[in-house]
Amino acid sequence: LDKKKSPFFASVFTVSSHEPYVVPKKYKNKFREGGVPIHKCAEYTDYSLKQFFNEAKKEAWFNNTIFVFVADHCNQIYYDEFQKPINRYAVPIIIYKPNSNLVGVNNDLAQQIDIYPTILDMIGYKKPFRSWGRSLLDTKTSTPFVINSTGTIYQFSRGNYICTFDGTNAIGFYDKDDKALKTNLIAHRNAEMNTLELNCKAFIQDYMNRVVDQKLAN
Repeated sequence: LDKKKSPFFASVFTVSSHEPYVVPKKYKNKFREGGVPIHKCAEYTDYSLKQFFNEAKKEAWFNNTIFVFVADHCNQIYYDEFQKPINRYAVPIIIYKPNSNLVGVNNDLAQQIDIYPTILDMIGYKKPFRSWGRSLLDTKTSTPFVINSTGTIYQFSRGNYICTFDGTNAIGFYDKDDKALKTNLIAHRNAEMNTLELNCKAFIQDYMNRVVDQKLAN
């Protein structure tokens, strides 16, 4: 990083928290095994980040850098809460900027595609750009939502409900807090549910069309 000319963008993809869950030999006895194999790798990751920041904070670029930490997908599950269908897709997103007034936890719906517009918002970028996500700092013009796929079923969360969608029609509506998808409310559809299904269809259609027609830049 010290060899890069500012401003720069850099990314690191780590796999130590992936199967077969092995940490470097010299740290073999430093970390606890925990409840599942990934726990010792999580401790190793935490330790590694501490070492990184101890060095990074000495550099000239540190105070003018935005750091983003995110997982690409979920992994081994230890807590029952994350066995629930919606929470199986829960991953952390951590954004850190030294000396920033943005401190705390935001519990709104958020997803990986929100990182790009959020960073542009943080650096004051005003030119047009293409993104399916939203700035997590924008609480006035964007509505929090999350969409993911199990491989066969889309799950679209927004407002008061979660919509499950089979690619053609909605097959379920659930209260936003029903992460286990236990009580299907589709028999009691209302206007918000209808709008939710339409939003889900529109997102998928726009995504697919732009990928197929190679219109991802505008």
